[in-house]
Amino acid sequence: MLSCEQDGTIGSSVIQDRVEVLIDSSFTVTGSSVANPVVQARTDNQLLGIIDAKGFGKLSSDFISQLMPANVIDTVGVTVNDIDSLKMFLYMKEGAMIGDSVVPMGLDVYRVTKDLPSPIYSNFDPDTYYSESDKLASTVYSATVLGLSDAKIATLTHSDTALRIVEVKLPVELAREFYNKYKQDPSLFSDPQRFAKWFPGLYVKNSFGSGRLMRFYSSMISLYYRKKITYESKDTIYNLANPFLAVTPEVINNNNMSLALSNDLSTLAASAPVVAAPIGYDTEIKIPIKDIIQKYHSNTNSYSVVNSMTLEIPASTITNDYDIMPPANLLLVRKDKKDDFFADQQIYDNRTSFYATYNSTTKSYVFDSMRQYFLDMYDKETIEESDSEFILTAVSPVTETTQSGYTQQTVIMAIVPYVNTPAMAQLDLEKAKIKLTFSKQTM
Repeated sequence: MLSCEQDGTIGSSVIQDRVEVLIDSSFTVTGSSVANPVVQARTDNQLLGIIDAKGFGKLSSDFISQLMPANVIDTVGVTVNDIDSLKMFLYMKEGAMIGDSVVPMGLDVYRVTKDLPSPIYSNFDPDTYYSESDKLASTVYSATVLGLSDAKIATLTHSDTALRIVEVKLPVELAREFYNKYKQDPSLFSDPQRFAKWFPGLYVKNSFGSGRLMRFYSSMISLYYRKKITYESKDTIYNLANPFLAVTPEVINNNNMSLALSNDLSTLAASAPVVAAPIGYDTEIKIPIKDIIQKYHSNTNSYSVVNSMTLEIPASTITNDYDIMPPANLLLVRKDKKDDFFADQQIYDNRTSFYATYNSTTKSYVFDSMRQYFLDMYDKETIEESDSEFILTAVSPVTETTQSGYTQQTVIMAIVPYVNTPAMAQLDLEKAKIKLTFSKQTM
């Protein structure tokens, strides 16, 4: 009887094996533009303004929102007669706009008169939810610091991210109404649903001007007190501020948008796949999953393993006069699951939905985690037509940052429809590449 050591070479003379890594990118992706005129409200961003961009179209947006109350309004040491004013502040990060920062524009503020619907969509008509004759406030605003005092400019640029703030003075009578309601029923301010029944919210609309669209990341309302105290014949004036209302992700917030597409964009979308957001166009594509599986079968054996499946889609900027760029992120989602995806605030699962970020160097989107989709289809008895039909749509991630020691980690908590300043791109599906990588062991 003969034997060999574990690291001997006698075994290799009896059994020869070879491992190959194969990459197949011979598959063709097809698709076309489809209208996307409406998105569901899933953001606390607020868009305000009007632009008319050559190559895109005329986009206008105003917003209607519930407000989240603070648990407490200052009532200790101050009375309703000490209330001096009530102000709303709309906060924008520098650059979070499109258009002319200097041009003056106007806005009006109205009190909402009844409960807002849920769900609510971008084509919502607020006409029956406010009274035109009951305007709370108006103001003229811009997105520049020109004309402001040095002290004011310093407050807007002291941090790493410079801010622009639109300040709106609301009626002092409304401030007193809030104060008196809190004194009467403090628990109302601890129950956002009950509070929304009593005060359904505010509607902010464009009053005049165009040429700019601003994205506010935060809205807040503050109550101001001014109290004079006399001590030993000396008067002292105390000024106090109490921020007590804000727009948060927990309340209904809707951007009421309308878009008149430019002829250039409509013509392009009729012949080429286009994504235009926040409303405009998605792209519907067909992934040839049956062909991919058949090709895999013809090149493999029982010792084959799928390593990865990726989809790369080139994208190019569409000519326009507002420097509108491709969307930062795209969602690839099964056509029959798109509505449920956003309604349920899902996150991509790499089975029926996938996520990609625009690479400005390669000018493309790469969906690099599609292996499980292939395996799911491979295991199916019958692949349906709907298994290959997908939608490409612009989205934004909802993130949360956690701190552990010196390490910060940002986690995507949800994917929501893109509600931001305009973005658009032409997708080159003729040059799109599906790559299936697998290894095969030959015995």
